[in-house]
Amino acid sequence: MNGLAEAAGSFALTRWVSRKSRADFERWQAAALRSFLNRDLPRTPFYSKAPARLIDLPVTDKALLMARFDEFNIHHLTAAQAWAAVAGEGRAGSLTIGASTGTSGNRGLFVISEAEKYRWLGAILAKAAPDLLWRGMRVAVILPQNTGLYDSARKSRLIKLAFFDLTLGPESWRSALEAFDPTVIIAPPKILRHFASEGFRLRPKRVFSAAETLDPVDRPVIEDFFRLPLDQIYMATEGLFAVTCRQGGLHLAEDSVFFEFEPEGEGLVTPLVTTFRRRTQIMARYRMNDLLRLSKAPCRCGSPLRCLDEIVGRMDDVFRLMSPDGPVLVTPDVLRNAVLKADRRIDDFRLVQTGPDRVELSLPPTFADDAAAAAHQAVQALLDARKAVATVTLVRAPLPLETGRKLRRVEARLERAR
Repeated sequence: MNGLAEAAGSFALTRWVSRKSRADFERWQAAALRSFLNRDLPRTPFYSKAPARLIDLPVTDKALLMARFDEFNIHHLTAAQAWAAVAGEGRAGSLTIGASTGTSGNRGLFVISEAEKYRWLGAILAKAAPDLLWRGMRVAVILPQNTGLYDSARKSRLIKLAFFDLTLGPESWRSALEAFDPTVIIAPPKILRHFASEGFRLRPKRVFSAAETLDPVDRPVIEDFFRLPLDQIYMATEGLFAVTCRQGGLHLAEDSVFFEFEPEGEGLVTPLVTTFRRRTQIMARYRMNDLLRLSKAPCRCGSPLRCLDEIVGRMDDVFRLMSPDGPVLVTPDVLRNAVLKADRRIDDFRLVQTGPDRVELSLPPTFADDAAAAAHQAVQALLDARKAVATVTLVRAPLPLETGRKLRRVEARLERAR
């Protein structure tokens, strides 16, 4: 297997598809999806007797995948074998094994072949930085854990890739990062914002937010520091789902993933994903835990791929409260906006549901008392307007940079109440 040839082929395909009309793209996608359903799906035990139509397949999720992991990959690799590989070098023979960081306390696994690893590289380069590739790129990836997924980039003479372990803290590798002088940075928004607040000496040509929800309050701080538009890479254990184009549109990766959307109210949807270009571990009609807001208009770049207006957060972090009329659900974006709109001086906070009827708002003691009071009142008023039976408590405490877990400004953490 010639890995770089696989990457080049995927790069070319991704660029070619992006130039199609929407009608032509949908015909191409339908043919690719049919081929996947007929050829690849039946190779795994779970789908050995699956119906021929996608709509007739059962909806799956992380709990089912992890409980029956060996039935969803063509090598019959068990979850125990995969975890053992993750604890070692992340390999099982020629396969690359990786795991999520476990945002909700429920870690997931992925297994991909060498060919798929290089196809992923070609696709993400075509979407994220096709104009920079030919000049050579120095890519800094700053995430909580390294995986074999990035090894393919190190095989190319056009790419120098350096991984910086987020869990060690930025001060442990600050000098190494600045010396590397990356032209592309991929990092969680809290780290990009930390670079701004601490004045890191960096001059990239492209900056991508990844691995965490990008809150609107962080974008201007990061863009002002780097003097660049902040782009996004929406990627999870389950695959690559969206990348920002040069015109600023966050395009769904419909050239490798078929999306179905379940409405969740207030204009938000949860995606069901079918990754039709993956052949080692099959994911069909897999329910993601993310809340998305779809764009209504096509991007001005001309790509046929649909866009997202916003990755709002996770279903896990929807506040579930009671009212005299029954259950009340309040989504992370509504809660976040209530805090931020209360006072322009608020640029960081934590809002946590700690019990069935308890919510805790944390703000730094450096914030003005009137701003904190306004935010407290705004959240309580929001919940009262929805008749939710809940008491909001204001806590004044520092909000330090946490490198051991993902930043979730709005979080349902009901286990505290046990």
